[in-house]
Amino acid sequence: MKSAVENLNPTRVRLTVEVPFEELKDSLDAAYKKINQQVTVKGFRKGKIPARVIDQRFGRGAVLEEAVNDALPKFYTEAVNEADLDVLGQPEVDITELKDGDTLNFTAEVDIRPALEIPDFSGIEVEVDAVEVTDEDVDKSVEQLRERFASTSPVERAAEDGDVVTIDLEAKVDGEVLEDGIASGVSYTIGSGELLDGIDDAVKGLEAGGEATFTSELKGGSAAGKEAEVTVKVTQVAARELPELDDEFAQLASEFDTLDELKADSRKRLENMKQYDQATQAQERVLEKLLELVEVPVPEKLLEDEINTRKHNLEHHQLGQMGLDLEKYLEIQGKTAEEFDTETKDAAVKGIKTQFVLDALVKREKLNVNQEELTEHLMRRAASSGMSPDQFAQAVVEGGQVPLLVGEVARGKALAVVVEAATVKDTNGEVIDLDDEDEVEEAAEVAAEATEADATEADTEKTEG
Repeated sequence: MKSAVENLNPTRVRLTVEVPFEELKDSLDAAYKKINQQVTVKGFRKGKIPARVIDQRFGRGAVLEEAVNDALPKFYTEAVNEADLDVLGQPEVDITELKDGDTLNFTAEVDIRPALEIPDFSGIEVEVDAVEVTDEDVDKSVEQLRERFASTSPVERAAEDGDVVTIDLEAKVDGEVLEDGIASGVSYTIGSGELLDGIDDAVKGLEAGGEATFTSELKGGSAAGKEAEVTVKVTQVAARELPELDDEFAQLASEFDTLDELKADSRKRLENMKQYDQATQAQERVLEKLLELVEVPVPEKLLEDEINTRKHNLEHHQLGQMGLDLEKYLEIQGKTAEEFDTETKDAAVKGIKTQFVLDALVKREKLNVNQEELTEHLMRRAASSGMSPDQFAQAVVEGGQVPLLVGEVARGKALAVVVEAATVKDTNGEVIDLDDEDEVEEAAEVAAEATEADATEADTEKTEG
């Protein structure tokens, strides 16, 4: 077999492959064997029909077609490996010449990962938010904990802000009660903003047995986004009673003996959270700067596929679960279809560029992923997916997605290398030392995942595998 490569552009090549006919022997033998198992010819036992009889009865062309279809993937793969190409997606194959007993010639056009020059990135500087935890932040955190330990008791008075009311709801659109527009015994805290717009004003001032009608835009269900006439009936009013903020509360709500110890722990946890947020912010901003430094050509077909995948996932998964279609979603977001298309394309381009650049860094820095790193990443992904680690791991293995996870971890490590070389200052002008290596890599994985092209990853890994 002989092959040659023609560069059509920085992200696409054409392979020209010439295969001597004798190299098709194994595929021809397999084709005759397959046809033998599928047909019957009077006078011959099944599976024992001579090749010449198959040629006469069914045509040599059918045999050649079967043999070529069997052989093409092997010869294509050999040509790709011989040229050391990093291909993306499936090739467009065209058989240019097929002479029985002589030769098989074909071409294959395919997208490839572009060769990138990663410049010196040690001069990257970014600014991030300072880690500042105020007394007000601590008080708010403790107050939220206090709210969780609130108790309620029924009262015989009109409902007020902060009360917990038990209500029945009925929603009508165009005068018709919706099939999914009736709910009974709903518990609602006035002022929480967890139900419909306008419900707070409707129930405040009502006692048990009272009812009111108001108009609101439905947030979900069969008539999501439509204006509805909602009737609410209060069946019970209960006052919320918060525990006193003292040492006894600290002992009830935590492992600490005093309120001061509880507040100190709250401050420390808030600092840790803000430090993690700061690290994530640093990764995201360093990544932005890195992408500005590198010229990254994007394959047109890959970009088209990624845009379509993102749109499909939004329309058929995310919006479907919310009971919305794309038109209603754009209306709620206040965007035109053109603006949505532009944003989707920009996000897809950034995702593909991110993957290309970080993968190039992984290769240049010879970064590897060990089992412990992969397991830690799997645990984080499982937690974010709502699955148990065992369930998530099983789904990953059965779906052949282990290389995808390995790639995510490796890209996180690559971005961490860039962050460590960059200068990160907070808004106070202080240089930030992100010295927790595990935290840096974890935050880097989050930042990289936020912009990577999921469909591109899956397709790339499948092709490489």
